[in-house]
Amino acid sequence: MKLKVTWIGKTRNSHIQALSDEYLRRLRHYAEIEGAALKDEAAVLKLCRENARPLRFSLVLVDSRGKELSSEQFAHWLGEYRDRNSLPLLFAVGAADGFSEEARQAATLVMSLGKLTLAHELARVVLLEQIYRAFTILAGHPYHLGH
Repeated sequence: MKLKVTWIGKTRNSHIQALSDEYLRRLRHYAEIEGAALKDEAAVLKLCRENARPLRFSLVLVDSRGKELSSEQFAHWLGEYRDRNSLPLLFAVGAADGFSEEARQAATLVMSLGKLTLAHELARVVLLEQIYRAFTILAGHPYHLGH
């Protein structure tokens, strides 16, 4: 499975970058993955268009107006996607004002990380941890104990 996790804007905090790098490293055991900072929403959408080369992606947006999933529900969704689709997934964490309706309509899934408001750099780390957790759930790894 191929994944790309993107965020809008540069990373300002070296600790956030270190945590992001750690989860990207852990995730490489389960999937082909990369992380990338993008300039804006237009750059996210450009990666998903059919004429994009070399790959087209299926878009997953992290947005406060999205669907809340438990870790188990997210793992189930990811496992179903992996088993039924060959298209790589592009996860995107937006800027402070969220995503436009155009981006939301283009997404396969719009998911929320919960009702709490998180700084966008922190949301990226939480997303990466949840993707890692999902893969460990699917693999039966003891990282996730179900509580």
